[in-house]
Amino acid sequence: MLELYQFEASSFAEKIRLILDYKQVPYHKVEVTPGVGQVEVFQMSGQRQVPVLKDGEQVIPDSTAIALHIEKAYPDRPLIPTEPKQKGLCLALESWADEAIVPKARIVMVGAFKQHPNFRTALLPSFTPAPLRSLVGALPGDLLNLVGTGVGFGPDDIKVATAGLRQDLEALVLMLQNSPYLLGDQPTLADFAVAAATMYLKFPTAQYVDLPEGIGGKGVPGIADVPEYKAFFDWRDRLYAEFRTARTNVPPASPSGGPTPISID
Repeated sequence: MLELYQFEASSFAEKIRLILDYKQVPYHKVEVTPGVGQVEVFQMSGQRQVPVLKDGEQVIPDSTAIALHIEKAYPDRPLIPTEPKQKGLCLALESWADEAIVPKARIVMVGAFKQHPNFRTALLPSFTPAPLRSLVGALPGDLLNLVGTGVGFGPDDIKVATAGLRQDLEALVLMLQNSPYLLGDQPTLADFAVAAATMYLKFPTAQYVDLPEGIGGKGVPGIADVPEYKAFFDWRDRLYAEFRTARTNVPPASPSGGPTPISID
């Protein structure tokens, strides 16, 4: 079985999880402990970032390289169009999602994290002890900067990123008019990259990753609640409902359950 070395909260890992679910390829998640656990990833792949896919003897880092490997090794339910122009648009849209939407989404999420206590606690894994959950929710936003959350992201950065995301979402709404998917009648790599890139702007209505129940449909204020973007988020949720395997009837995660944690002592 394929092994996906990942961070549960990573948009890039989520892109690969969407692709594997779409292609109906079984896989096992290996949750990497940030910091020390990345040493093992480095020893295996030559770099510290996740996701990393292990397919038999092959070790593939980088979400785009992983997607291309999956497309070649598991060709059923293809992800990439064969017509040259459509293929070029597909690859360009994936790059746009990865290189433009994800960084801006990260900045505005940090802004919401600092300004809205309920949003902070919503992002904690479901197995987080209640006292720690309460402590995180009570931390002042300025203090979070001091402990490393959002360092380098000031109000101006958040304002610029928010404006950029609004423009991106407007473009996506236009692209999806009279079309079930970004490039026509079939989903492609572009759709899954965009869907994953926007997951933490507004959480899908069902639970797909290890987040508290009840968070579905909620997201970053000023983005998730804007009526003009509803058509996009409705499309994104339909994509999830069609192709992503939801976490149904799953007990609360614990360090001994769910993805296999790895770390180095």
